[in-house]
Amino acid sequence: MADFEYEIVNGRKIRVRPTEIQEVDNNGFFHRQKNYFTESFGEGKNPVEKGRYHLVWAKLCHWSNRASIVRELLGLEDAISISRVSHGQHEKNLGWEFTESENNLDPVLGIQFLSEAYYKADDTYTGRTTVPALIDITTGKVVNNDYHKLTNYFEVEFRPFHKKNAPDLYPESLRKEIDELNDWLFDNINNGVYKTTLCSSKEAYWDAYNSFYAAMDILEERLSARRFLHGDYVTDSDVRLYVTLARLDIRYTWQLGHTKQRLIDYPNLWNYAKDLYQIPAFRHNTYFKDFANPTSQKTGATFETFNARFLEEIDFDAYWGAPHNRAHLSSDPGSKFLTEKQEG
Repeated sequence: MADFEYEIVNGRKIRVRPTEIQEVDNNGFFHRQKNYFTESFGEGKNPVEKGRYHLVWAKLCHWSNRASIVRELLGLEDAISISRVSHGQHEKNLGWEFTESENNLDPVLGIQFLSEAYYKADDTYTGRTTVPALIDITTGKVVNNDYHKLTNYFEVEFRPFHKKNAPDLYPESLRKEIDELNDWLFDNINNGVYKTTLCSSKEAYWDAYNSFYAAMDILEERLSARRFLHGDYVTDSDVRLYVTLARLDIRYTWQLGHTKQRLIDYPNLWNYAKDLYQIPAFRHNTYFKDFANPTSQKTGATFETFNARFLEEIDFDAYWGAPHNRAHLSSDPGSKFLTEKQEG
């Protein structure tokens, strides 16, 4: 059994976040750790019940941002409660903490650190404690942290709790195409920026860098003749692409190194991103100031980024709320969604 290091915080024995997780291979290529809690939902598994689960996500984490957007799009607010986490100020890295809650204690779960729910589920877990995390309120245990599939569970298994006329983000007729594109988006776009950041060799860096920008070119062309990735209506794939695009110019360009092109240099992708942002569930769950200045420290550094110096003067909503001229690409220009009652 692994040896763990602990810190005592407010009388709680909190495990220090692990640092020696092998995610870079011998050639310097980054391979993201696999999700651990992946059991699905339904009969004989995690039961689908209104009010049973609590979603934990973080503003800066685009993997979890998908789940917060889809939850609101589908109207699952009454069925799945929610909290946000961030990193608190501690001598050692204790992982995600409920810093936005009173006394840093989540009001639903009664815990201070997300890791408490992870280790309650499996005390032998040795990976990073990540978001999104769906926690069973009745047990206090994490039951799913699979960002690959979590939004699909919301879209399918939790359908009995969707709002009336909820958007069908994962229509049966398109699921094969959506799954295939989602896999491609993960490898080349969503995880692509991290493969450039977290690799340890020039070979790995340029492989990821070139793949990312080649994929951006493919998407720019794809969106020249269709409003959204799969045609006239927003799907699960659009949520996945959006969360990376929303962070690209103000966050990920720092990580990519040499910026070949900004989002605003791709006319189709830029207008597509604005089209999505202007949907309330996307806008409500997009925090540009946090993306731009993740440390939330405006002063004190010898060198400050443009965003840090002028953060309060940048009107992100004005840029992203500007006209996009995308509706003409749709055969149903007045609607961005296929509603569930229309499917079939």
